[in-house]
Amino acid sequence: MANAPSGRSDVVRKSTDDCAVCLDKIRQKKTLKCSHSFCCECIDSVFKLKPACPICNTYHGEHTGTQPEGKMTVTRSWQQLPGFEHCGSITIQYSFPAGIQGPEHPNPGVRYRSTSRIAFLPACEEGEKVLKLLRKAFDRRLTFTIGRSVTTGLDNVITWNDIHHKTSIGGGPQCFGYPDPDYLFRVQEELRRNGVTEDE
Repeated sequence: MANAPSGRSDVVRKSTDDCAVCLDKIRQKKTLKCSHSFCCECIDSVFKLKPACPICNTYHGEHTGTQPEGKMTVTRSWQQLPGFEHCGSITIQYSFPAGIQGPEHPNPGVRYRSTSRIAFLPACEEGEKVLKLLRKAFDRRLTFTIGRSVTTGLDNVITWNDIHHKTSIGGGPQCFGYPDPDYLFRVQEELRRNGVTEDE
């Protein structure tokens, strides 16, 4: 069920002839490539905030984020990750210089510090696929943002932006490391929810 506009939370869509945004009969029908239909005016207003279907969250068009300027560097090693002893590993180094927040950030004109992060992937077929998707997410400015750090509580810092990475080689999920047999599947789902897929 879609979220109803405020003041109408007790109303549900009666049929597929009703718009999931305004909950009335669809006027000037617009059908998306995911096959969901809406009033033309309603879906256009939704897409101004986020170009994704309100029913299934499929992206229509390219979603970009608020990540500041930075670099993503990839290196490869024969070092094996726990749970992926049949292959080497991929190391991703993210680095960001200090800068000043832009209009898309929480506090425009306020400085933020430089930072760097490191992440690991197995160098198997699935890991290589995830690497390509992570590159696409980084290029679209989706991997990081500026805000409050969950770990330190500091404001105006560069933080991860809901695409989880393995920042340790070992220790399992509780240490953001391996082994974690479902990680490659989960991160692809997070990327898909952000509009980053192979078939674009």
